[in-house]
Amino acid sequence: MIRKIIQIDEEKCTGCRLCVDACHEGAIGMVDGKARLLRDDYCDGLGDCLPACPTDAISFVEREAVPYDEAAVAAHLAARAATESAPTPAPQGGCPGSAARTLIADAPMARAAAGCPGSRARALAPQTASAPAIDSAAVPSRLAQWPAQIKLVPVQAPYYQGRGLLIAADCTAFACASFHERFMNGNVTIIGCPKLDEGSYTEKLAAIIAANDITAVTVARMEVPCCGGLERAAAEAHRQSGKDIPFEVVTFSVTGDVIS
Repeated sequence: MIRKIIQIDEEKCTGCRLCVDACHEGAIGMVDGKARLLRDDYCDGLGDCLPACPTDAISFVEREAVPYDEAAVAAHLAARAATESAPTPAPQGGCPGSAARTLIADAPMARAAAGCPGSRARALAPQTASAPAIDSAAVPSRLAQWPAQIKLVPVQAPYYQGRGLLIAADCTAFACASFHERFMNGNVTIIGCPKLDEGSYTEKLAAIIAANDITAVTVARMEVPCCGGLERAAAEAHRQSGKDIPFEVVTFSVTGDVIS
C-alpha cells in the first residue's frame, strides 16, 4: 500500500538520538552512529520524531510500505524493555572485567587473577620531559564501583545505597580535569554515550532509581547535541521512578568548563 512514512537523511543526521527517544513506537534505532527506520510496520506515520530532530534530517514521504502493525510494535517494545531492564548476568569464565564489585578508594588497584588483561591499570605515556609521570597516590580515583557502563551495571547493588547517582556522558571526565573530585566523589558514577550505544537508557535508569536508596540524581553532559539524548532519558527515568529526589543537569563545554 502507498502510505505516509518517515524518511531519514543520513547526511544530515548527527547521531544525537533525540528522534530515538521521541519515537513512542521504537521505530527508529541507531545503526553505525546514525538514526535508521528499523521497520516500516513500526512507523505509525504521525511524526513525533520530526520536531525532535535538530538538523531537519527527518521528513515525510509517501511510498509503498506495509501497514502500521500495533501488535508488532507492542511486542517490539516489550522485548526491548525486557532486555534493557534485565540485570547483567555474572560472566561464566573468560574476561572477569564485567563482574560487579565495590571499589575501595584508598586501596591499590588489584590485578585480575586470570582472564582478559585489558582491565589492568597501566601507564601508557612514556615518562619523558614532555609527558611527566603522575603520582596516582596524590590523585585518587573517586569511582565507587565497577562496572561503570550503563549497559553493564546491575539494576540493584549495595553500592547504590545512600549515595547520589551521577549519570555521565563518556566525554565529560576527559574534558574536565577535576571531574573525579568535583562530581564523582561520594556518588555512584555510571556512564554512557547516546550516540554510540544502541537502544534507550530510560527503562534501565528508571529501574535503578526506583530499586535503590539513591539520594539524588545528577546528569553530567557535554554541550554537543548528541548528549541531549542522555539528559532526556535520565529526566524521563527520574519521572518514571516515582522518587521525589533532587535532579540536576551539569553541562560542560568541550574545554571542560561548566556552562550550565
